[in-house]
This record gives sequence, structure tokens and C-alpha cells, in this order.
Amino acid sequence: MAADSDSNIAWHRAQLRKHSEALKHLETARFIVGEIAGSRQSQKSLADLKRKISRSRQAIAAYEKQMLRPRATDHRSLASVSWSRWNGLDP
Repeated sequence: MAADSDSNIAWHRAQLRKHSEALKHLETARFIVGEIAGSRQSQKSLADLKRKISRSRQAIAAYEKQMLRPRATDHRSLASVSWSRWNGLDP
């Protein structure tokens, strides 16, 4: 993956990796060990991680949608693109 020119998006990508890994470990531990007495706390932790992952995914998706360039180069494909929403001058 190429480096992101937007530090906010780079941060969201790092957070997404970190939180996804933490969520995987929590869910794995939950099924290996079983439900423990503090399950309310673990459920809060799971919900919090899922919320953070969702926010990061939304931020990344919005950025990628904004920066998406047309892949086809034939005249018909390029003519159908809404160029008003894409500005090639912004990094």
C-alpha cells in the first residue's frame, strides 16, 4: 500500500489495524476462556472497539471515494465521470 499524503487517513489506517487486532484477541479469548464474571466490561470493550473500527472505516472510505480516479481511459468512460467532485490539484 502506498503511503498516505493525508496524515489523518494514515492515523485512521493505523488505528484500524490496531483496533482490529485487539478485537480479534478479545473475541478469541472470550471463546477460549468462556464468559467470565466481568462480561459486562468485556462487552463494553467489544462495543467500543467495534465503534472505533467503524469510524475509521468510514473515514477511510470517504477519503478513498473523494480521491478515486477513473480507471478506464476510453472516451465514453471518461465522459461519464462527474469531474466536479474530483479535484486533481488537492493531494
